[in-house]
Amino acid sequence: MAWTTEEFGKSHDGWVGALLPDGTEPKQVYLDPGSGANFHETREWWAYRGILNRPMAARVRGACSCGWRGETQYPIDWDQIGSFVQDFPSPEPLTDWEQHLDEVEARTIPLPDELTTLLEQVEERLELLVQDSPLAVLKAVAALERATKRFGRQAAAYTEADGLSDETVATALGLSAADAQSRLLRYHLTR
Repeated sequence: MAWTTEEFGKSHDGWVGALLPDGTEPKQVYLDPGSGANFHETREWWAYRGILNRPMAARVRGACSCGWRGETQYPIDWDQIGSFVQDFPSPEPLTDWEQHLDEVEARTIPLPDELTTLLEQVEERLELLVQDSPLAVLKAVAALERATKRFGRQAAAYTEADGLSDETVATALGLSAADAQSRLLRYHLTR
């Protein structure tokens, strides 16, 4: 099953990636859910069992949508795993991907400590208040949305005026260049 985080979204979706016996990564496979024109695509290890004209994976490693691939490869024992398992039986690929995310986070621009503390306090307070006074939470969320739009628009304008490269912005936010540009554009367009 795919892994994701709220902070990095689609820029860093992870999965247990399959490796063929020769060490190459197989092409995505298409899964037919039955009737309809939509097919699901996957690169997850469980789809490579050697059936339905698909190759059989020999090993796995952690993988990420940003292009990162884990260095450590883990063997697959198909006899022990069985036929219909989708969760890889060991946590190592997930642990490798989580370490990758720690490295991504370490490259992002740090928030000032007092702002981090304040944001944590707001989140904790809203969580406590949501059951007792959901309307107050909705009012607070609306105020936060207004502030987010205003400051997001201003920060995007300053970022553009500073002439920062797409790669610099992407690294600072922990996103792909395309996702970082999309975020800046969204802030520019908010009113």
